[in-house]
Amino acid sequence: MSSDASELARRLAREAEAVCRHYLSRGKRAGRYWVVGDVHNTPGRSLFVRLQESSKGPAGKWSDAATGEHGDLLDIIQESMRLRHFHEVAEEARRFLKLPRSEQQPAPKSVRSPAPIGSQEAARRLFAMSSSIEGTLAETYLQRRGITRIHHGDSLRFHPRCYYRPDEHSPTETWPAMIAPVTDLDGQITGAHRTWLDPDGFDDVRLGKAPIDTPRRAMGCLLGNAVRFGVVDDVLAVGEGIETILSLRYALPTLPMAAALSANHLAAMLLPAGLRRLYIARDDDAAGRAVQESLTRRAEAIGVEAIPLSPRLGDFNEDLHIFGLEALRAALRLQFVPEDVVRFLHS
Repeated sequence: MSSDASELARRLAREAEAVCRHYLSRGKRAGRYWVVGDVHNTPGRSLFVRLQESSKGPAGKWSDAATGEHGDLLDIIQESMRLRHFHEVAEEARRFLKLPRSEQQPAPKSVRSPAPIGSQEAARRLFAMSSSIEGTLAETYLQRRGITRIHHGDSLRFHPRCYYRPDEHSPTETWPAMIAPVTDLDGQITGAHRTWLDPDGFDDVRLGKAPIDTPRRAMGCLLGNAVRFGVVDDVLAVGEGIETILSLRYALPTLPMAAALSANHLAAMLLPAGLRRLYIARDDDAAGRAVQESLTRRAEAIGVEAIPLSPRLGDFNEDLHIFGLEALRAALRLQFVPEDVVRFLHS
């Protein structure tokens, strides 16, 4: 950002609420934030602008949890007024601040356009805006489900105010959320999975998920891709849910794994080159059995040995939560190929 743009942004930040009232007039103040639908002044609650400097950051900064966009008040002026060049934005900011017009026209400022809702770019930006799960509600959520050691690498993050919209006609809500990136075989983020959490605690009904209709949602390109834990060599374990896979990772932290997020996506998961053996951690229901059969056929057709892993209860997270880690490890030992028992269970 040029010195001229920085000075304008600082001056606008001092008048953050006045700027919002003028350019985002369809929003309203909510505590220390101005809340509106988006940078184009659409009614709603997806975008929030910080009105006062705080420990979370300076005044004038904004984020749109629906798209992952973020920026300063100069961006608000540009997008709300639909201006194309930075010199137009600067002149509009000076007009608002009642400053003299500039005799020089700074070079145009590069401004990212908003990412389409639910797109791959929106997923990437959401993941980038999230932070480590350590010490957060996401870590507590997983620990209360029996996963007291979370071997996730950098595949899980936490967002304290992830936006949730029940449907297109309902107002946007904010809930804490566990964020997981969906990636392709090259490791590129193609989507994101959100698990909204209840900030008030854990109960036996929702198991820590937020009290909303659909506390789990994925966006972006999911087909063939997955949430991945570890780098695949020649052996891989796959399953539907993130909690199922993390339960297995607790027992076998060195075995690479992937969560496809649903039965249909597990059946369509792309398998990496060089794979020799595939463990399929199925859920104990009709869909789980059908997926196991379908994925087994696909794996064997390309020369990959497919071995089912069956839980004692509904899924492996239930097994871990009810029976404990050692019982889970003992059950897996009976289902694994002997060389993999030595390689992964005893490593």
